[in-house]
Amino acid sequence: MDIKVDLHTHTVSSGHAYSTLSENALAAARKGIELLGMTDHAPSMPGAPHRYHFGNLAILPEELNGVRILPGVEANITNYEGELDLPIEYLSRMKIVLVGLHEICYPGGTTEQNTKAYIKAMENPYTDMMVHPGRPYFEMDLELIAHMSAQLNIPVEINNSSLSKEKKGAWENCRRIARYMAHYKSPVILGSDAHFWDRVGDLSHSLELVHEAGISEHQVLNTSPARVLEYLATRRKNRPIL
Repeated sequence: MDIKVDLHTHTVSSGHAYSTLSENALAAARKGIELLGMTDHAPSMPGAPHRYHFGNLAILPEELNGVRILPGVEANITNYEGELDLPIEYLSRMKIVLVGLHEICYPGGTTEQNTKAYIKAMENPYTDMMVHPGRPYFEMDLELIAHMSAQLNIPVEINNSSLSKEKKGAWENCRRIARYMAHYKSPVILGSDAHFWDRVGDLSHSLELVHEAGISEHQVLNTSPARVLEYLATRRKNRPIL
């Protein structure tokens, strides 16, 4: 599977990442990545940039080191209703909106509450893709999430960082949801979740799981920048008019 896209990366602006956008773009170029998401954490994450950071992304170049840049955000689910920590007027400006659960931003709940929050966020018209559902901090109905991913045509991520040696306990959850996504033919993204430049474009663990689970190449958006951009354009056409 020829990977050309990494949509989930962080810069120093996230507060707990250690590379600049330029460093990430150079690393991406060296690994053959043609489309790079810059998705720093939204404001409820400690150390994350304030709102105006996300209001000033238009100053960034469209391309660095031959790599097209998609400035966006990794937004946080903040409650059981799936609400996000950036208002619509900011979300509407993003080139890409990733959404996920993080311990410090979300109170945690029962399996039903966590699943509801995740699916409510999937249903948000300003959400583009959902990230790292396999992390073990929040119990969720992973089969239902995979099913809703297919129904809503919202890609769910197989997160390479979750499968790294620094993280514990995510392999089995990621394996389960990968199998469900293969079964339901859900759209899939692979994300490095890089917090340092040397991990940009490293999707080796995610690819291992894709092959193990039987996810088809057609399901994986990372093989084609054109497919990603077409998908994102369609999402924006279907948004409510502000």
